[in-house]
Amino acid sequence: MAIRKKSAVKALLPVTIEQGGIHYAPGVKAGNWIFATGHKGNADFAGGMDPAVMKAALPDWESSKHRRESDRIFANLGRVLKAGGSSYANIVRVDQYYNDYRAVPPYHGARRAALGDHIPPSTSILMPRFLLAGQDIEMQMMAAADGVRVQHIRPKSHAIHESSGYSLAVTAGDFVFVAGRLADALVLTDGLAPEVRLPAGHLWKGVPVKLETAYTIKQKLEPALKAAGSSLADVVKCQVYLRDPADFAAFNEVWRAHFRKNPPATSVIPMSTPGLAIEEGRVEINAIALRSKGKTRASRIDAGVMPAWAGYCQAVRAGDLLFISGLLAIDRNGLVDAARVDAAQPHFGSSVQAQLDCMLVNAEKLCKAAGTSLANVVRIQQFHTDLRDFYPAYQVWQEHLPGQHLPYSAVEVPFLPVPGCTVQLDLWVYAPA
Repeated sequence: MAIRKKSAVKALLPVTIEQGGIHYAPGVKAGNWIFATGHKGNADFAGGMDPAVMKAALPDWESSKHRRESDRIFANLGRVLKAGGSSYANIVRVDQYYNDYRAVPPYHGARRAALGDHIPPSTSILMPRFLLAGQDIEMQMMAAADGVRVQHIRPKSHAIHESSGYSLAVTAGDFVFVAGRLADALVLTDGLAPEVRLPAGHLWKGVPVKLETAYTIKQKLEPALKAAGSSLADVVKCQVYLRDPADFAAFNEVWRAHFRKNPPATSVIPMSTPGLAIEEGRVEINAIALRSKGKTRASRIDAGVMPAWAGYCQAVRAGDLLFISGLLAIDRNGLVDAARVDAAQPHFGSSVQAQLDCMLVNAEKLCKAAGTSLANVVRIQQFHTDLRDFYPAYQVWQEHLPGQHLPYSAVEVPFLPVPGCTVQLDLWVYAPA
């Protein structure tokens, strides 16, 4: 029998979903932080989509389904913040996934209605599919507790379109949160910046993803960090979204060149095509960093875990948070042997369960090396190539953390870049002093 591990975090408004007996934490409070992960347009955080959102008989009579779905998400989010003793004004970051680009404007309207002028750094990505039938939006959020000063960074040199209106960055204590950046021009124009385009009619006067990545780092991410009193050397966590399997190696060449000395914990996540606000865009990057002159310091964690990509660090501890680089169940031979399907016995065992077990064992090693425990996980993002794998994967979580309500999000991605891998994890963990 598995032994339940003691957790230093508090689940907010936990529910047990009757179908499958799934223990879900809509929110988590950890120290001065509040996290809300996997938010959908359902009622009371459980079950399918709220019938009041779907309104199947009159779907567009008084408002659009996407607006009702968005309003429900923000109402649920408000409940989590209240339970954690915080409010909308303390949100430091939001991440939104959509499976239909037409959901974005109604979502922006609902966000503005809920948050007013306090629109925190934001990342919006198109993904193929979510857990619930009829679901078009999935949201994650991080907020500071009351008493932590949240300051918006809005340099005039980096225009944000009024339809979204988010801040380029915010600071909360010694932490800096930067919105998703892509290779559009500094002054709002149509499409990508001229600097990242190949000469008209040419196929190989540059590599598009390399041009976009370098431009995004130097012209978008670095100036945003500087405006917030930070720098590339102070970045502790990045999520990178790519749409083309052929772009991963080229992206990594540029990434490693810019982060040789102080690599952040990094997760490289596939997305739909198109996947960004600019239809032809190939890459978007968001970041969490520390203020250069702050007291909070970062340390790279080495527990002998093989990172998803050569040259990546395994994890970074920054103050009371541990950020783990994207995990895949791999070794030097690719997919770990335990997760390989035997062609002669294809229905004996579960590849996804073996992958989850491998990744959670590695995650626990990293947590232990950082002085914390996987039981203190505050944000779980699972990226599946087939969401039918979600439930068997969840069962592995319950083997490692039996009975614990988990702050999870599960999203379907179009591919993973290692043959045989069908799930990737992105984990954030509380690491109290």
